[in-house]
Amino acid sequence: MSIVSSVTRRFIDILAAVAVLAGGAGDLRAQNALQPQLEATYNHWRDAMVRKSGAAWKAHTSARRQAEVRNRILSERAAFPGAVFEIPAAPPALAGLRALQVTAKGATAKAVYFGKVDFGVGASPPDNLLVLSFVNERGGWKYDGAEFINLAAMPDVRAKLRSGDISPLKTPEFLPSGQPAPVPIQVQGPAKYISKVYVYCPGREVQVMVNKISRHTFANTKEAEVVIGGARDGANEIQFTVKALPGSEGNEPMTIRVYLFSEIQGVNPVKAFEYQVAEGGKPKAFDTRNFQVTPAIVAKLRGK
Repeated sequence: MSIVSSVTRRFIDILAAVAVLAGGAGDLRAQNALQPQLEATYNHWRDAMVRKSGAAWKAHTSARRQAEVRNRILSERAAFPGAVFEIPAAPPALAGLRALQVTAKGATAKAVYFGKVDFGVGASPPDNLLVLSFVNERGGWKYDGAEFINLAAMPDVRAKLRSGDISPLKTPEFLPSGQPAPVPIQVQGPAKYISKVYVYCPGREVQVMVNKISRHTFANTKEAEVVIGGARDGANEIQFTVKALPGSEGNEPMTIRVYLFSEIQGVNPVKAFEYQVAEGGKPKAFDTRNFQVTPAIVAKLRGK
């Protein structure tokens, strides 16, 4: 699941036959019963997004996803729940997709779809994967998230799935864990200062935690994520761990930064923290540091 579209990250928070898994007819019957339940849940959630119905969205979304989306919106100082529906494209419909694998374990379930996943933003798309996650709570299945996987860089996988070979899906990423993720601590109100953590980490996995609230994992990527709860006046804590990934050379450069963002148009972000390792250097495996939001930084954010 290495290629996830940026469109999906926004809407998240946002085939026709069920595959026979090991276990035979019993598993097939169970999946035949499960698939319509999960599809009904997704369709209800999608309809809530299209209609911009806060009540319907809440009714069909897991508690964890609700808290995660609310936290992100408040950390961007946007309006909740209105900003839930401010997405660049509607969630894709399941019509025309093939359900290659539908499985449940404990209170979790996943449904993997293959075909022309259409976000309605351009020409007819090629065949790709859509992975939907669900949690059973409050008396039924609730939508818990989705990942769009672009197979452009994996033509062999695309060819296998077209032929009906679903062996690429027999990995943990495509199967339910059996254990629902915990509901995150909810932030109490809009962040005082919008901030993002940026990480460049070829060949490494970097985990970052800001102010003991905002947790982030980056693996072999260059990416930025919103700091949940934002930054605050004075001292802010940042912890990070670093480990090499299989196949890495161990001498790759690395960067961790925290930026603060102004709500005033035209005011550039302020770099509040930076940890860099040059090529050939050795990063610390673990460290705890602090960065300050000073009156001078606040003045810059306010365009003064």
